[in-house]
Amino acid sequence: MVRRGPISAFRDFLHSEATGGILLMIAAALAMAVANSPLGESYFGALGAHVGPLSLLHWINDGLMALFFLLVGLEIKRELVDGHLSSWSDRALPAVAAVGGMAVPALIYLLVTASTPGLARGWAIPSATDIAFAIGVMALLGKRVPASLKLFLTTVAIVDDMGAVAIIALAYTSQISGLALLAAGIVMGAMFILNRAGVKALRPYLALAVLLWLAVLLSGVHATIAGVLAASLIPITATPGAPDSRESPLHRLEHALHPWVAYAIVPLFGFANAGVSFAGIGLPQLLAPLPLGVASGLFFGKQIGVLCAIWLCDRLGLSERPGGATWTQIYATALLCGIGFTMSLFIGGLAFSDPMLIDEVKIGVLGGSILSALTGYIVLRFARSPSPLNRKKEAGRPSPAAPGPRPD
Repeated sequence: MVRRGPISAFRDFLHSEATGGILLMIAAALAMAVANSPLGESYFGALGAHVGPLSLLHWINDGLMALFFLLVGLEIKRELVDGHLSSWSDRALPAVAAVGGMAVPALIYLLVTASTPGLARGWAIPSATDIAFAIGVMALLGKRVPASLKLFLTTVAIVDDMGAVAIIALAYTSQISGLALLAAGIVMGAMFILNRAGVKALRPYLALAVLLWLAVLLSGVHATIAGVLAASLIPITATPGAPDSRESPLHRLEHALHPWVAYAIVPLFGFANAGVSFAGIGLPQLLAPLPLGVASGLFFGKQIGVLCAIWLCDRLGLSERPGGATWTQIYATALLCGIGFTMSLFIGGLAFSDPMLIDEVKIGVLGGSILSALTGYIVLRFARSPSPLNRKKEAGRPSPAAPGPRPD
């Protein structure tokens, strides 16, 4: 019996994200149901209960989510070194689309909230795309969605994550401890030396990653950034044009970590953060500047920013739009980019400390994300696929962004 090679990271990623995205939807719905039931008081009380030095909610958001950001960092490094973002031509379209999809939502948010002092700090909340949630919506449509759009959405979201990580590190860091940062630098130096020495065993890197998380936590920089920093120093064995190498530490860690993050950590984060009590909330509260700014940024800002970026790239010849897809299907994908659930809730918790404002952020994120998901689903569901003649023309067009076939 011939032993098959390892599963492609991209195929494994899409499968895990799709299933994890559906679990995330269930977890968010369950959180809202519990928060508005007789169990609501127990739910909020349990999240606020202290376990050691931190509350349970902080352990989830600062501890477990560091593993989420570790996985994000691994995916970013894999795509840049050995994946669909490994060349400048491949990076052009998702990079421009991600920039447009971050800038326009932030601008709309600032315009909507301009009349209320103190809300400008939340400008980055509608700037991120939730990969798991968006891929989960696409998975519900099966083969109706062209593979090129799944790839495009994934790469845009990964570039989007790079921007979100940079924003968290730069915009939401207050007081800095120089001694703790020095300790973090020493730990990273040790990981770099191991990498350069060719050490491929994961245990030394993981042990140092725990120390790095502790140092970053004490430094004043948000602790989850440690996950991305650690990921950048995990060795990778490049395997262009082939499935992942079993000898690559990065690929091994990514495959081992992905199910835990997709099926457990992200749904748990959703359950812990999506719960909001709707008691006493009416139309005036829903249309308050903060929730309206977040929802408008996600729903209107994302679709405008992403779609205009794709159109400009295609029009100016910088990069061609995703092949095998109509403009209607591309528009639906831009709508799905407005699902900002996980990262938007995370940034909202960093931007504001007032529980009332955090609840308003949750309402805006849930409203904008659900509206984007439903509208994107409906448009994709009823969008016509390209005719065979158009597919043949697409296939015959030279594509500077994709010089040759790339296996998943």
